[in-house]
Order: sequence, then C-alpha cells, then structure tokens
Amino acid sequence: MKIYGLQKMTLLDFPGRVACTVFLGGCDWRCPFCHNFELVDGTANPVMEEEELLSFLSKRTGLLDGVAFTGGEPCLHRDLPELMRRIRAMGYKVKLDTNGCHPALLGAILDEGLVDYVAMDIKNSPPKYAETCGVAAVDMDTLRESIALIMEKAPDYEFRTTVVNELHENADFEAIGELIRGAKSYYIQCFTDRDTVPFEGFTAPSRALLEEYADTMRGYVAKVDIRGVD
Repeated sequence: MKIYGLQKMTLLDFPGRVACTVFLGGCDWRCPFCHNFELVDGTANPVMEEEELLSFLSKRTGLLDGVAFTGGEPCLHRDLPELMRRIRAMGYKVKLDTNGCHPALLGAILDEGLVDYVAMDIKNSPPKYAETCGVAAVDMDTLRESIALIMEKAPDYEFRTTVVNELHENADFEAIGELIRGAKSYYIQCFTDRDTVPFEGFTAPSRALLEEYADTMRGYVAKVDIRGVD
C-alpha cells in the first residue's frame, strides 16, 4: 500500500493517545471545502510504501501508542485490514477516519477487532449531502448502515461535522441529529480556509453560531463539543 503522508506525532488526532497519522490516497467524494484535496484528485505523490511505515513504527514503540488512518478515504483500500493487523501485532492501538461509504469493509474491520476508535464524518442533512460532498448523488442507506455498525460495534467512536457558513444552517443539525440519534459523541468542527481547499468563497461560522448548532445536537447525542475555535 502506498502512503501519501505521515504526521510523525500528534496529540489531537487519536483521543487519549500519542499517535502518528497516516494519510491514504483517493476518496469517493469531492467536497469543495476539503483540506486534503491533493489526496482526493490524485495530484499528491506517495511519500513511502507500507514497509517503510512499518519500519518507522518499529522504531517508535514506547514513544507512540497509536496509529490513526485518514485520507482521502482509507476504506477504499481493500488491503487496509492486513496493514492494521501488522500494526496491531506491534502493540499499537488503531484509529480509523471514514466517510461511511464502505460498510462492508468497515464491518469486517470492526468484527475482527482491528480498530480501537472510529471517527465518521457526517457531512450534512440528507437533502444537502450530495451538494456538500461535491457529487451528483449519495446513497444515504449506505451511510446509515455505517452509522449503525459504528454505534453497535466500535469500541469507541465519534461522529463529526465540519461546519461551513455557506453549506449549513440550524435545520440541518436537526436532521443530522435524527441520523445519529443516541450516539455516544459528536463534534462540531469549524471550517478553516487554507491553500489546499479547492474552491474559494467558504467562510467559518462564528462561535455563537456553532454554540447554537451544538445546543441543537444535544437533544440527540450524549456528548457534544466544538473543535477548531478558541
């Protein structure tokens, strides 16, 4: 498997762990506000093969205790479970970031106990999902299947939404709440612009507006918090 990026240490990407973050290429969607679009459109070059990653991890035992897989969409890679097995055999905990498009592989990973934490992006309310993902259509039944798998089988998990002024409003969070009703934890993440975002014109919501959205979500989810603002 080709690795498209490696953050050698993070205290943020894997809750409760000192981890590294592994970036994999490719994605099902073309979100116009994506921070990692070079991984989506194929313009990024791989930085290493998986054997080099495993060599790096062998030298970091005792310094790191977790590995977070993100992208792109990691579940596009059918050989991901085998890489997870090898990493777990080294004593590391594993986190998976996913968009929920691949419930079959996600379910197999969960059934085998290959992940300790799953984070799934909930892009928007169902009527606005495709627009937010930059595609013609989205199969919401597939996403609902992934949500149910995570809530039932993941040892620990979170759902999260990156909020953009031009794409989200309070009514969307009522609908998102219905999608993940009864979930353990949900994070509202504030959009931040940067050079790799493929389209211009998107802006970040105010703290007050994010708090309003968070209050809406607290009617559906046990733990709701905000990320990305002071």
